[in-house]
Amino acid sequence: MLNHRVRVAAMVAGALLAAPAVAAWAQGGTTATQTVDAMNQLWGRHPGIRANHAKGIVVEGSFTPTPEAAALSKASLFAGKPVPVTLRFSDSTGLPAIPDGVDDANPHGLSMKFHLADGGEMDVVANSLAFFPVATGEEFRDLLQALTVSGPDAAKPTKADQFIAAHPSVLKAFASASTPTSYARETYNGIDAFIFVDAAGKRQPFRFQFVPVAGAEHIAPADAAKQAPDFLQDELTQRLAKQPVAFRMMAQLANPGDQTKDPTQPWPGDRRMADLGTITITKVAPDNAAAAQALRLLPNRVPAGIEVSDDPLISARVQAYVISFGRRN
Repeated sequence: MLNHRVRVAAMVAGALLAAPAVAAWAQGGTTATQTVDAMNQLWGRHPGIRANHAKGIVVEGSFTPTPEAAALSKASLFAGKPVPVTLRFSDSTGLPAIPDGVDDANPHGLSMKFHLADGGEMDVVANSLAFFPVATGEEFRDLLQALTVSGPDAAKPTKADQFIAAHPSVLKAFASASTPTSYARETYNGIDAFIFVDAAGKRQPFRFQFVPVAGAEHIAPADAAKQAPDFLQDELTQRLAKQPVAFRMMAQLANPGDQTKDPTQPWPGDRRMADLGTITITKVAPDNAAAAQALRLLPNRVPAGIEVSDDPLISARVQAYVISFGRRN
């Protein structure tokens, strides 16, 4: 296995096993192509499966907005009536059979597609990190590529050691994630900044946060590793058979002067949290594999009333997702 510092970095990228000593990723192509190449090198290619967050469960429900949301944004999502939403909870890595309770399954993800009344869609992608380990798509690619050549036989300091030393946000970010007792009892953060635009044209930078109504609850790593391989999926299925699961959609609002381009730098905790509404999950999708394959999310797919910020990671993620979509098919 990897040494501790490299293993933690691998968790950020989602790596479970020791990376090979020699990388096979191509030197050419776009940053997005190189990023997905490195993921495929770390975890292999699995037909029809995502390059990262490969293991997951699709669920269905609805979103009901608050008047506070409508005051912040003219987006149709907040117009007043509930709208359907499809969500996917997931584990990190591109390994479709990763056990839910191992450290490497962190951070867990929550992605969602809102089906708007006007026929449009809005996508949101969040995870359980408090902030992201790197600031740009290029840095994320570099981290992944460093991991592919930093196996147990690599010369020390490895490329991953060197990257971590130059990017202290990697270890700090990953220290913020641990295994929850349930997908329904984790807080999920939208680490990228977006901008609300209200009816008068006022602009307000924000970051999403999804807070479980049941409260966040986590397991110690030693206990989490003893859980059944699919315990998070099984627990959620059993929970939904008894009662709905609810999350509060929150928005942390930036103060004037707060930066929006660096996802490794969270805003201070005293920033106002706006309550945008409630997501109520009622059931597991009937055919999880088919639902997961059909669910294609792009972080920049937002309606009028919400805009992307100057955060470069948003565009980097979109480009990498498009490459991954193509390879899934």
